[in-house]
Amino acid sequence: MYKEIVISIVVIVLIVILDIITQNFTNEAVAFMEDNLLALKEDLINESSEEQVQKKMEEMFDVWEEKEEKMAYYIEHAELEKIDTELNALKANILVNEYKEGVPELEKCLYTLGNIKEKSEIKVKNIF
Repeated sequence: MYKEIVISIVVIVLIVILDIITQNFTNEAVAFMEDNLLALKEDLINESSEEQVQKKMEEMFDVWEEKEEKMAYYIEHAELEKIDTELNALKANILVNEYKEGVPELEKCLYTLGNIKEKSEIKVKNIF
């Protein structure tokens, strides 16, 4: 009886620790993307130079791909695919210099990132 209780406590502690680690990584990835998307949004609205906007987009896209690979282990793939779709649409608009059309895609991406962050938080409503 005592052995089972100890094992159960160890398993629960491990689950909580792993959840904290994944939550921290998710928060870091979402914060990075939000910051970069908001900076990109300013550039799109101000119609900054084409090279500057494309460079920011490429850098952000590369970092997102790295973070997405790790997040795919514990986040719903549908959510990650939504972000990929929106980022690709944004990238396409930037490549053809349609900056104003890229802003709604950017907003959708920010919204989806917010959803991912909210779902990964430890809350009673997320547990049940």
